[in-house]
Amino acid sequence: MIRDRLTREHAETIALNGLTFLAGRDEDIERFLRNTGIDADELRRRAADPDMLRAVLEYILAGDATTTDFCAEQKLDPRQLHAANHVLSGAREV
Repeated sequence: MIRDRLTREHAETIALNGLTFLAGRDEDIERFLRNTGIDADELRRRAADPDMLRAVLEYILAGDATTTDFCAEQKLDPRQLHAANHVLSGAREV
């Protein structure tokens, strides 16, 4: 069980780390840009936007291998990734 409360700030940090993770993986960042319909310049401008951060987490969560790789790199429990997505969707802190 995840005992620490996940604040919105922590959820945003996880998502920003997720964006950095995707940016380091050419195939994933290209697919993310195609899926969202934005270009790299718009992504840079909107990097801190809560909707964009949630889209990043949803992209990572959509693929088991991507989720596993990101969580391993960040030393995160996958439940923290789900919780961060939940918080960024507008839910209260978990």
